[in-house]
Amino acid sequence: MNDPRNRIAHTDAAPYVSTGTLPTREDVRALVASAYERFREESGGSVADYIPALAEADPSLFGICVANTDGNFFAVGDADRAFSIQSVSKPFVFALVCDTLGPARSAELLGVDATGMPFNSVMAVELRAGHTTNPMVNAGAIATTSLVQGATAAERWGNVRNGLSRFAGRMLEMDERVYESETATNERNEGIAHLLRGYARVYCHPDEATDIYTRQCSLLVSTRDLAVMGATLASGGINPVTRERVVSATTCRHVLAVMATAGLYESSGDWLYDVGLPGKSGVSGNIVTVAPGKGALATFSPRLDASGNSVRGKLVTRFLSERLGLNLFASAPIAET
Repeated sequence: MNDPRNRIAHTDAAPYVSTGTLPTREDVRALVASAYERFREESGGSVADYIPALAEADPSLFGICVANTDGNFFAVGDADRAFSIQSVSKPFVFALVCDTLGPARSAELLGVDATGMPFNSVMAVELRAGHTTNPMVNAGAIATTSLVQGATAAERWGNVRNGLSRFAGRMLEMDERVYESETATNERNEGIAHLLRGYARVYCHPDEATDIYTRQCSLLVSTRDLAVMGATLASGGINPVTRERVVSATTCRHVLAVMATAGLYESSGDWLYDVGLPGKSGVSGNIVTVAPGKGALATFSPRLDASGNSVRGKLVTRFLSERLGLNLFASAPIAET
């Protein structure tokens, strides 16, 4: 008979993790193409109009890209079309801060619990004990940006831009027109930042924090860039293209946890129920979804639902999560529907 002591010794020597691999390249390529064709005619939702520059987006744009941790890409549609990263910047700036301060201190200063409220909620700050939220909503994201290292605003902004560029594997540029448009309509974020200052929950001058946060949201990326950025989190902080270590594996684990519970704001529970993966959405119509140890899926389609999430992006992500076997909670293949 097998001696239980041997099994325990083996477990201690070789711990297991719940990761795996993607299907074959041919299967991934075929499934990405199938998702594009299946949902390309979907016309639900509307383009964001509260930021004038984003209201001009072409609602027909549609891109999908899957990147694995080996640096392979599977892209279709408008995957190389540039757009402003918006709120999808949040997990990556949080990763930079978490890597510097450590997960415990970051959680203490920023909070990590889902609010169950809209992304720009003021009540989320007022109602929570300690007046923290989480780095995926605007209040927590502004606080996160205020913790990025830098003796001056210019230095802090440079560290944000350089850090996100390392995730993408190339130097990212800012869309000046989007930045100016957002700055002209930024009163709510400015108010949130000053509210945080009253509770000592923003860690540089609130106007500086808001401005740098607006700049980071205005960085230009493509769907392919987002897939690389997500795959960097999936691979424990190593960029699959440049092979540079951007952040630690421990940082990635904590960032993905917050993405899972709060990355799609008040619809995060529905997202996790349907998709079973950490994700983050942006008002440009972009979504990045991470399968730890495997890779990442990025989508771009500007039409949004009532919660500010891409309609086609959500449909594609659910479809590919099932077909590619990505759902973290699935112990057997999901039957096709």
